[in-house]
Amino acid sequence: MNQPYPAPRKQIVARDRAVSDVMHIVIDELCKRYPGQQCDALHHIDLHIPRGEIFGIIGRSGAGKSSLLRCLNRLETPTGGSVVVDGVDIASLSSNELVNWRRGTGMIFQHFNLLSARTVRQNIDLPMRVAGIAAQTRQRKVDELLTLVGLQERQHAYPAQLSGGQKQRVGIARALVHDPKLLLCDEATSALDPETTRSILGLLRDINRQKGITIVLITHEMDVIHDLCHQVAVLEQGKVIESGPVWQVYGDPRHDVTRLLLNPQRDSLPEPLAARLTPLPVSNDSRPLISLCYTGQGAIPQLAQLSAALGDELTLVQSSLEWVQGRQIGHIRLLTSASHLPFATQTFPVHLADRVEVLGYVTAD
Repeated sequence: MNQPYPAPRKQIVARDRAVSDVMHIVIDELCKRYPGQQCDALHHIDLHIPRGEIFGIIGRSGAGKSSLLRCLNRLETPTGGSVVVDGVDIASLSSNELVNWRRGTGMIFQHFNLLSARTVRQNIDLPMRVAGIAAQTRQRKVDELLTLVGLQERQHAYPAQLSGGQKQRVGIARALVHDPKLLLCDEATSALDPETTRSILGLLRDINRQKGITIVLITHEMDVIHDLCHQVAVLEQGKVIESGPVWQVYGDPRHDVTRLLLNPQRDSLPEPLAARLTPLPVSNDSRPLISLCYTGQGAIPQLAQLSAALGDELTLVQSSLEWVQGRQIGHIRLLTSASHLPFATQTFPVHLADRVEVLGYVTAD
């Protein structure tokens, strides 16, 4: 049986002006089902995307990322719910209104979508030419964008003469020709090598800071979210399973899919150690294996204080610590002394770890 969909709430902005002023995009109960399909590609999506932020949408293949992005510029028409962008319910726009509205929404594609028979300069100029903008104005704008993306010396080259990173820079420049307030990125770095990816992410970060453009990007690469985004939503089977500031989702993922996307090896232990791990101590010399978790809440792994709290007989098994949005995120796994049997997590100093977990007990060799 088909599930009934809620009607779009076209007056959401009028009813809550404060939300509209802060949020660039308000997605309300968004559903999308393609013809002939029995299940929703998107299922009751609710997201608020703040103005001027970089918002990442991550998920595995088939999670619904591309469907959601295409609903944001109405390349796909939702089956139910609404998408309100800058105070406009885009489902209410006529064909002509939609054409004009899309000029304020830039789009960056995974495979660049450049015209092979046109030079860099001509590819950037084309959207303005189609829009009927005067030649002198177009020339000034192209010059400005070539400088922004660092391609002044390659402006007369053809796409076949460019590297992947240079092609994407052309795509970014082309997306900015109409001074958009919103920039949508469809897997913009997945076809690039790691070094080039970093340079493109740096360019997008600079554009966001200089122009205040809201950026929404979809990706399956957690490093892209980690290095670029302010907030993130995780999609799985067309549903948002987790969302929030990047440091929060990255530091304390609540869903198994999120943990897998973050780090497929996150919960694995070295095989020789795992073979000797038991849920309870089996002898007087069994050593507790503990995980000190840092989720960005404020605890800091002070080594001297850890040694004082746990004793000198400590063995570092694993460490995965990094800084995300100015907060320390990750974990340290330690083998402690057999004198800590059983290990009492409730007495561990709270300023030395945001969370303490006993993973088990390791018997002697």
